[in-house]
Amino acid sequence: MAATPQTNTTLTAIAAELMAHERFCLCGHLNPDGDCLGSELALAAALRQAGKQVSCLVATDDPVDGRFAFLPGFEGLMPASAFDGAFDVFVAVDVPTTERLADAAAVHGRAPLTVTIDHHAVDSRMADLSFTDPEAPSTTTLVWELAGLLPIERSADVALCAYTGLATDTGRFQYQNADAVAFSAAAEMVRAGADPALVSREVYQQRSLASVRLEAAALGRMELLCGGAGALSWITWADKEACRAQKADAEPLVDALRNIAGVRVACMLREGEGIVRGSLRAKDGTDVAAIARELGGGGHRAAAGFTFEGTLDEARSALRSRLEQLLEAPSA
Repeated sequence: MAATPQTNTTLTAIAAELMAHERFCLCGHLNPDGDCLGSELALAAALRQAGKQVSCLVATDDPVDGRFAFLPGFEGLMPASAFDGAFDVFVAVDVPTTERLADAAAVHGRAPLTVTIDHHAVDSRMADLSFTDPEAPSTTTLVWELAGLLPIERSADVALCAYTGLATDTGRFQYQNADAVAFSAAAEMVRAGADPALVSREVYQQRSLASVRLEAAALGRMELLCGGAGALSWITWADKEACRAQKADAEPLVDALRNIAGVRVACMLREGEGIVRGSLRAKDGTDVAAIARELGGGGHRAAAGFTFEGTLDEARSALRSRLEQLLEAPSA
């Protein structure tokens, strides 16, 4: 494990501390992805196996990506703004800062004890007990290891949730973080009951017609930058209304850009009300998280996201400039 400024304990010590308490509140970052939801629900299942009481929160009132509704415990997720229950420990998963907790930051702030399990390295620590390993292929691999330190036999539910986070954060084991650790953990999860075919079918083979239509619009207006090394496209509010699209329908679009031959870095912009959300992907060693951090977002070298305060035209101009600088830099 690489040392990080956040880490001040071990997973073994965290496991012991969890067993010393009874009531838990879990949450991940806003706009939760598969690793975030998988981490939260895997840990919830493990703690419940150990006889603990667990409340699972989502950081905002926004709808959660329905592709993950097959995960055990998904139906029990509740907005943090609606939670007023008593608890002993707040565990943040896959999130490094309270800003990324959004509405759940208030719940975090009244916790008697706070814990963070994550693989996003930042310069500060937000919890009493924190374990962050940026070399971990997903946060679910850390949760899987933590669950193995509890006095339980990790169930198929724990394994399924953990595998889902690992599969999605490695891009179906296609990204640079699909290393030996990832495959070893995946094998353990499958032996414990995770079903890779089920995860693939539910997450990647259930695209809506609206999502396919959005992809057609995005590819039709795509811009290639730096001789085809970069790809930039966008979806307007009008596109979403015309396609009757939901938020989750836009999630796969950036991968359509990334998959084009010659493209090293892809950026997809999605217009909202007064903001523009962006997704960045790289398929070489280019650090797209550097751009995301400039814009107040975050993520990993190969996959990152951000929210741009401004118009779609302003966002396009800003990202076009940043992508060109990144791709033309000698170190890129």
